[in-house]
Amino acid sequence: MDVHVTRSELRGTARAPPSKSYTHRALLAAGYSDGATVESPLISADTRATARAVTAFGGSVAPAGDDASTGGAAETGSDLAGADALAVEGFGGRPAVPDDVIDCANSGTTMRLVTAAAALADGTTVLTGDGSLRSRPQGPLLDALADLGVRAESTRGNGRAPLVVTGPLAGGEVAIPGDVSSQYVTALLMAGAVTDEGIEVELTTDLKSAPYVDITLELLADFGVEATPVDAGGDPLDGAAGAAGFSVPGGQTYEPAGGSYAVPGDFSSISYLLGAGAVAAAPGEAVRIEGARPSAQGDAAIVGIVEEMGADVEWDREAGEIAVERADLSGVTVDVGDTPDLLPTIAALGAVADGETRIENCEHVRYKETDRVAAMAEELGKLGAETTEEPDVLTVHGDASDLTGATVDGRHDHRIVMALSVAALAAEGTTTVRGAEHVDVSFPGFFETMADLGMTVDRD
Repeated sequence: MDVHVTRSELRGTARAPPSKSYTHRALLAAGYSDGATVESPLISADTRATARAVTAFGGSVAPAGDDASTGGAAETGSDLAGADALAVEGFGGRPAVPDDVIDCANSGTTMRLVTAAAALADGTTVLTGDGSLRSRPQGPLLDALADLGVRAESTRGNGRAPLVVTGPLAGGEVAIPGDVSSQYVTALLMAGAVTDEGIEVELTTDLKSAPYVDITLELLADFGVEATPVDAGGDPLDGAAGAAGFSVPGGQTYEPAGGSYAVPGDFSSISYLLGAGAVAAAPGEAVRIEGARPSAQGDAAIVGIVEEMGADVEWDREAGEIAVERADLSGVTVDVGDTPDLLPTIAALGAVADGETRIENCEHVRYKETDRVAAMAEELGKLGAETTEEPDVLTVHGDASDLTGATVDGRHDHRIVMALSVAALAAEGTTTVRGAEHVDVSFPGFFETMADLGMTVDRD
């Protein structure tokens, strides 16, 4: 699907979608349990993949209160649409060997978290995904599982899906790099809690995207599971930042208080609404964003970044509401080592701002659904932005940029599509964004929400 976005003025109130990161973890945590309800989940292409995996391991996922058989709902995920809560029948920490290959579609989070879950099964699991996912690295996680005594291989011998995993995993000590994907750590911690021996994880390199591991630690605690970051001396830390490793005892039980868990709003998605308000709110008007309650999400840093660029932002943390007004933005320097998903939004804002916006520590952002560093440089360039791309730095030269509507490619990547749509709000004329349907991965109602705020958007 193509969308055509014309320069617009925005006003009104929008609600942030639930967090994709939390929904993935909550669905799998509920799967590890004997059963739990996941309230306010994000129902998207990616989270449906995790729901299918839970079902493949012997659990089931269906809208809460649905008395019908859940098997068909979990087969396609289509019957989950619009559900305010999901009833998950778990597999009690012991996944069954799947009857078929697990298709993770385009969801890297699903593949990594489910690969470790598959290691717990007493037999062989095969995992695959679409072309994009089959190009993404899984080698360090496979190596870690192999070091723990599990057969874990890439069918092509290149560390990429399709993957073959044969358990069961008993636990133990393992070393893994921390600078490729924090999801490797999350996968090991979630699976380690239900092993017999537990897992001790040593990081061989500094941890990037530490806030995503903090999300995992927060959610595990809410499910009654203990997992502890430790320093080089083995002493416990309060959070994942600076950790030399992690310790998770075995033999634990996943059980949320009251049998349910509520998913918070998603700050990665909030970044596009916030950015859109900063570049396109009507004079004297504000764009208000609901569902912005504080949590462990590192992407909440976007609030401070937009403020630093010069926008007038008010965040009522208790009410969970952000108000942003349009402003003349100025370039900033941002390190995205812990917040890789913010790079597309920051790059789009940098194309509108005066001066240079320098996005540092971003090499790991090249290993997402697409190389997001190159994608934003090239697609913003079609709109008239000037950029300089280095291996670990993207600089957007706002003073040399003059945005004009053009046809840009979303690269089959939800975050690229939404970020380019934000930039289109400030471009003269109309911008066509190709592949816009990929917003279904994390923000299925994105264009409806933006139209409600005043974006002039047509689809074909």
